Amino acid sequence: MAGGNRFRYGQWRGGPDPLAPPYDVRAAVDAVGSDVLAGGSLRESLRELLRRGPQGRGGLDDLAARARRLRREALRRGDLDGAVTRARALLDQALAAERDELRGRDGDDARFAEAVLDNLPRSTARAVSELSGYDWASAEARQTYQRILDGLRGDVLEQRFAGLRDAARAAADPAAQRQLAEMMRDLNDLLARHARSEDTTDAFAEFMGRHGEFFPERPRNVDELIDVLARRAAAGERLMRSLSDRQREELAGLMRQSLGDRLAGELSQLDAHLRSLRPDLNWQRGERVRGDQPLGYGEATGALDEIAELDELLDSLDQDQPGATLDDVDVEAVARTLGRDAADDVRRLQELERELRRQGWVTRDAEGLTLSPKALRRLASTALRRVFSDLTAGPRGQHDLRTAGAAGEVSGASRPWEYGDEQPLDVVRTLTRAVRRAGPGVPVPLAVEDFEVVETERRASAAVVLCVDLSYSMISQGRWGPMKQTALALSHLMATRFPQDALQIVGFGREAMPLTQQELAAVEPDMQQGTNLQHALRIAGRHLRRHPGAEPVVLVVTDGEPTAHLDPGDGEAYFHWPPLPETISATIREVDRLTRYGATLNLFMLGDDPGLRRFVDAVARRSGGRMFTPDLDDLGEYVVSDYLRARHGRR
Repeated sequence: MAGGNRFRYGQWRGGPDPLAPPYDVRAAVDAVGSDVLAGGSLRESLRELLRRGPQGRGGLDDLAARARRLRREALRRGDLDGAVTRARALLDQALAAERDELRGRDGDDARFAEAVLDNLPRSTARAVSELSGYDWASAEARQTYQRILDGLRGDVLEQRFAGLRDAARAAADPAAQRQLAEMMRDLNDLLARHARSEDTTDAFAEFMGRHGEFFPERPRNVDELIDVLARRAAAGERLMRSLSDRQREELAGLMRQSLGDRLAGELSQLDAHLRSLRPDLNWQRGERVRGDQPLGYGEATGALDEIAELDELLDSLDQDQPGATLDDVDVEAVARTLGRDAADDVRRLQELERELRRQGWVTRDAEGLTLSPKALRRLASTALRRVFSDLTAGPRGQHDLRTAGAAGEVSGASRPWEYGDEQPLDVVRTLTRAVRRAGPGVPVPLAVEDFEVVETERRASAAVVLCVDLSYSMISQGRWGPMKQTALALSHLMATRFPQDALQIVGFGREAMPLTQQELAAVEPDMQQGTNLQHALRIAGRHLRRHPGAEPVVLVVTDGEPTAHLDPGDGEAYFHWPPLPETISATIREVDRLTRYGATLNLFMLGDDPGLRRFVDAVARRSGGRMFTPDLDDLGEYVVSDYLRARHGRR
């Protein structure tokens, strides 16, 4: 910017474009599509997109790995029994100072006091309890003993109420203790009213007006207040459950002694309210935290609270729960535990997921994210482009998408002429292109690149059934991806170029089922044994009969001979290996029905199983169809080309 009102603009040179989105939504969809066409699971591919993150960085896997590393570090932070260990050390100091003082005194009182000290219980908590009424001779010993009570009381109260910054001193002050007890009494009353579903709006405002200094988080309502307190109470409960029985008994006894009856009673009632209001928190789980450094009460509960927060974060990052979305991830929790850079990664992933939904590329069902029809069309279009990129024959011999029948209805569209085209010339568009190229003038010089032909559509239609083998051998032998690509390519070709044709995709394993394009993209291999071609051909026959005026075409892609058929009695699928004569006979009966109906039945055999070859060859000869043995890379080309050839063979 220059002086005055003059401005100068130039290319941004301060790094990456600050206005550019941090993701490429279409590239993300295409990455998922590539995985699916390679044989991957649709849902797993969508999950992998978020796990890896855009451009393979900053994904959920990276964040989860960092969270697990921090959790391991927290589990090695120290000894949870540090509060009892510290109390024991202070008690030993107090007893040593008291004995030193008593040794310098004469009289029965001093000897009796020494006897009391010698007979104290070995338990730290019980010893502290018995010394509550002891008349200390040493001022130093009395102060050290009081530090046990005041220190633990302060640790407990500071852990529960973050606003109590000088908890140890406040807890030792009788007036401060009365204020704490009053606050907890009012808090318990507020939570009891909330639990009864009473309107606590005014009561909450009054409570925060009186006791807000204890809650620097400034909760906006009762629910937020409960969330803050319940997490801390649950951490305290987890600490108790993480200790051994002896350690738990010791710490509980010390806490009762340090808090006193009034504060201990209010705190116990508060814990009961919080547990009933937030039962979903993990109150029962203990952790095996180990380390050389003794941890005080606040440090120990802090470590366990951090572990619990990391566990919740790992659950949300896992995205395994039904209906889970990235919006479930608490970005602030990520920032607290993993840092701001991790929170930025989560925001980018959340924005990517929202953008995928907003632009209509993904939808959500009961099982999670899945590709939308819009994305499936793009996926199928990609599959079709791959198939036709492999067609290397000339225009007359290949089944080019642009080839439309000359004896059809004019579609209103035209395209550049290519060698071998039989469509009529579009004279107006041809002359227009010539004039634009050579300029106005008579005569108009014509060049080859000026010619355009009229596109036409055939009046006849075809009813097509593509039967695809879904048995486990298809994926174990690497045939799953080419099969999906082939079926998606054919469905897109028919939907976009031959909408008058009716396609039915039938998947068959131990049983057969019709598949939509979306179901095909998401289908997983049938883990049950069985190749039920008979059931698939029966479903194919139903589809053909629903379109009696169309050319019937049945295409079968399989890598195994029939090993299952439907029992004529109960209709259940029956499997047996090696194939039974009953299975072969039931399958052949369906072949004969399709043949009598006039269907073209062509079979694409994957693999070199001798039994399958004999069966497929026999079926092809019996039905007048053809048998193909394509390489996997050529499967799509064979199937699509055969469909285009078959639909020319009108009845």
